[in-house]
Amino acid sequence: MPTLSLPVSNLLRNKESFQKLVTHFKYLHTRTGTSSVNCSTPWIRRSRGPKYGLVSRRQGPLGQLTAGNVCTSSSDDKTSWLWSVYNETKRQTQDLIPVISNNFVDPDTIFANNQMSLQDVEIYGFDYDYTLAFYSSHLHTLIFNIARDILIEEHRYPEGLREYDYIPNFVIRGLHYDVQKALLMKIDAFHYIQLGTVYRGLNPVPEKEVIAMYEGSHVPLEIMSDFYGKSSHGHTMKQFMDIFSLPEMTLLSCVNDYFMKHNIDYEPVHLYKDVKEAIGDVHVRGIMYRAVEADIEKYICYAEQTHAVLQKLSKNGKKMFLITNSPLDFVDRGMNYIVGKDWQDLFDVVIVQADKPGFFNDRRKPFRRVTDKGVLLWDRIHRLEKGQIYKQGNLYEFLRLTGWRGSKVLYFGDHIYSDLADLTLKHGWRTGAIIPELRKEIKIMNTEEYVHTMTWLQALTGLLEQMQVHRDPASQMVIQQWINEREEMRLRTKDIFNAQFGSLFRTYHNPTYFSRRLSRFADIYMASLSCLLNYDLQHTFYPRRTPLQHESPIWPEQTSTGAMSIPFQSHRTTTGSD
Repeated sequence: MPTLSLPVSNLLRNKESFQKLVTHFKYLHTRTGTSSVNCSTPWIRRSRGPKYGLVSRRQGPLGQLTAGNVCTSSSDDKTSWLWSVYNETKRQTQDLIPVISNNFVDPDTIFANNQMSLQDVEIYGFDYDYTLAFYSSHLHTLIFNIARDILIEEHRYPEGLREYDYIPNFVIRGLHYDVQKALLMKIDAFHYIQLGTVYRGLNPVPEKEVIAMYEGSHVPLEIMSDFYGKSSHGHTMKQFMDIFSLPEMTLLSCVNDYFMKHNIDYEPVHLYKDVKEAIGDVHVRGIMYRAVEADIEKYICYAEQTHAVLQKLSKNGKKMFLITNSPLDFVDRGMNYIVGKDWQDLFDVVIVQADKPGFFNDRRKPFRRVTDKGVLLWDRIHRLEKGQIYKQGNLYEFLRLTGWRGSKVLYFGDHIYSDLADLTLKHGWRTGAIIPELRKEIKIMNTEEYVHTMTWLQALTGLLEQMQVHRDPASQMVIQQWINEREEMRLRTKDIFNAQFGSLFRTYHNPTYFSRRLSRFADIYMASLSCLLNYDLQHTFYPRRTPLQHESPIWPEQTSTGAMSIPFQSHRTTTGSD
């Protein structure tokens, strides 16, 4: 997910602002430039290219300069020059902020990882939980409380655990849990742990301790979670990818915290399995389902928007189907609330208790028809009929009976692995990920605090990249201060999203492991299905062309090099006369 990257079309709407940007960065295009260093010229490369060319900060260290190349000067002069470059960079960064602030992201946007046209889509498929039905935070509290009590009453865990309540916003989706070490953490797309986000119980683990345990911060492939995020077949990491996992992570953290506070020796593997089983029982035994059905208005949100999306698709002649792991009674009660008693009329096929992701891979399970009273019938299924309800089955049989194949099918779900991965990798369906956290994160990114901090953070990073060539002690003292400032800002940007684990999508500058999987398995992603109401059904979604590291961005990513037009010698002359 790119940070503060501005579409060219938005910049061009204000020609004056764009011209101002170009003027600030006219020195930066050095792809074919040559270095020139003497006592009267700036420490820049002179470009042979056009006056206003594309911009790149990937031009190598500035003229490959070292302290030995520079005309003889005192340490004070050198230090003063570095700070003048710093101050000019900061001034130019502040000039950019009004332009960036006018390019806020709409939280109701649909974002594309892969080009896709709705004009080609004839059939729309949906998961139920957190796709058609959105739940309030009360549901997480309910799941936590029931699972905690199951641990105490059935697994003989200490009564003292009743003192713990669900902690909203303690964890985020996409975290990894080391089953052997009882550690919860965030890992980036390159399998590196984000230091500062490793928790044992409710407390962070010191960075030195983490590095000692893992002999660094890299997690080898063989101990990472398996394809579906599970800890199996020798994998010791479990990745929590669905929204229902938030109370599970919180409960693991609370039990770990209790054991540590009371110096109770325990086996982490047993704890993980017991918590997993207790959370599973909340679903399998129907405890959660009955609670939601009994107070539907308390738990289900955004019913009107979901209904509007389904009506829009139906009126435009689109076929629709539902494949969910939830049981019929639960789905029926929820859909009655969201759409009305005739909700089944909107869907051409309805499949409950599908057992995803096994549904997409296991060819052995046949479909079984279910009556409206929940009675299972034994007749062989020769076609999937509208108005009927089916249980289990498998995707291969589904494809044979419907003929719905390839890119004319678009399926929406919230679980990147269980809902989307197999469909896009094996069957060529188009996929849409529902990421409710997007709306909150985008609103944070649109705040003045975030824009100011992130713009200056990127500029300072570019400044460090260019100025690191100055190895003399005086310069290194200045550069170390900049490094310290950068680290403080990185921590601040993490805390803006979540004090413990930061953003769902980034580990500082790198994408998270979650973000990497999202970009691979989802053609499009959005905060909720209601985002579809903002687009007509002929719309084509185009992914933003973000530059690769070796490519020139179309707008100046950093502001640092523009400030380097300050000549060192001219600065010496000025300061020397004061």
